[in-house]
Amino acid sequence: MAIALAAVVSLVSGYVLVAAGWPRSHASLSVWLMKLSLAAGFGLGTSSAAYFAGRMVAGDHFLAIDLFLLTALVVLYILARRRTGPTASPDPVGDIAASPGLSPLLIGSFVIAIAAALYDTVARALAHPHGDGWDAFAIWNLHARFLFRGGSHWRDGFNALIPWSHPDYPLLVPAATARFWSYLGHDSPAVPAIIGLVCTFSAVTLSMSSLWYLRGRNASLLAGITLSATPFFAQQGAAQYEDVPLSFFILATIVLLHFGFQHPSESGPRHSRGPWALAGLSASFAAWTKNEGLLFLIAMFAAYAWVFRRTKESEVESSTRTQRSRDLLIPALLGASPILAVIAWFKHSLATAGDLFSSSAVILEKVLTPSRYWAIVRRYFREFFRFGDWWIIPGTVLLIQFYLLAQRRDRSLRHPAQIASIAILALTLAGYFTIYLITPRDIYWHLRFSLNRLFLQLWPASVFLFFLFVARKSPLPSSK
Repeated sequence: MAIALAAVVSLVSGYVLVAAGWPRSHASLSVWLMKLSLAAGFGLGTSSAAYFAGRMVAGDHFLAIDLFLLTALVVLYILARRRTGPTASPDPVGDIAASPGLSPLLIGSFVIAIAAALYDTVARALAHPHGDGWDAFAIWNLHARFLFRGGSHWRDGFNALIPWSHPDYPLLVPAATARFWSYLGHDSPAVPAIIGLVCTFSAVTLSMSSLWYLRGRNASLLAGITLSATPFFAQQGAAQYEDVPLSFFILATIVLLHFGFQHPSESGPRHSRGPWALAGLSASFAAWTKNEGLLFLIAMFAAYAWVFRRTKESEVESSTRTQRSRDLLIPALLGASPILAVIAWFKHSLATAGDLFSSSAVILEKVLTPSRYWAIVRRYFREFFRFGDWWIIPGTVLLIQFYLLAQRRDRSLRHPAQIASIAILALTLAGYFTIYLITPRDIYWHLRFSLNRLFLQLWPASVFLFFLFVARKSPLPSSK
């Protein structure tokens, strides 16, 4: 009963928060599924930040903190809905065309893929209750146990005496886990496993429902099949690492950015502020999940500024462009600011210094070593074709083949949301490249044991963008 209460409070908090920023459009099953998927992740993020802030200030009064949080979110929802006017729903650009005989095949393939993914994740969670790998029990669950069981000495888990536990790592999942344990009264290993499963299947549901809304059913099913059938995605979802939760917030940010660009011509820029505020909040949740999320957050705002700067004067008047940029940038910054304040508080008051940066002279020496560039490029290329732990043909190769065979009517990128999203992922990959370039660890060891998980962080968003781009009146190759 206690765990159900904690879950309900988290989900309701997330749903109220999402609803407060959601534009008023027509109700549909796809919209409801999008809100529910976002609510699951946003509820975890919000309650995690509130639990950590309360632990820093008020000790163990988690029930009072949750009550205050829920009340504040309801007030925010009432105020936000009063200021938001109705918006028209966008017209889908076009689904992937398929012959009538292929539709049942797509549905059946998705059912098989999602059932296999569910079986695999649950089986792995039962086989490895404390996590499948060093990072799970030696970093993330250890931090959760210090938060929950540490009493007045819980801060001892975040000092330089145990550097192998990475005390500088953000605490979204550990704090959310500790919060659920506080309701239960004991540190059940089922809690972090369930959180991992929720993030895994929320990512699948969010990618499918958003594509269903923006494109159509076929694009939605193909994206669901691709994600569910990626073995490495399911494996990491049950491993109790933080890469799948981070991938959810990256996907959520990209999806919300597209909704922030939906109605500029019908209802004016002010009605896009809600999704942009939610996008900023989602990016800040990514930063609260892993340090790589901070890089993603910076990439999001950098790509955003670049997209508006490259807008041609002939397309948009300079004053209109400046106003539009301001109307969207400020809500995104405001949405990100509460969680960024929590992160700054954590980094300044509790976390130790990170271990990825050396002295300036050492960094300069690494930057000027050509062999390091070649090692990273070669591993990037190899991992691209090996990613996913697929049995025979990698999913990346299958998507390339699908793209080449699909007869698309329009191969150009014109929508600013698509351009910005691709720029965000490209900048994030470039940031990963830079970190590998200056890493103080052995570069070959570092690439071998982490690059596949970095690719995984961007995989759901990449699948979403792929089918969003391809699904413009494109026939399935086999439907000829």
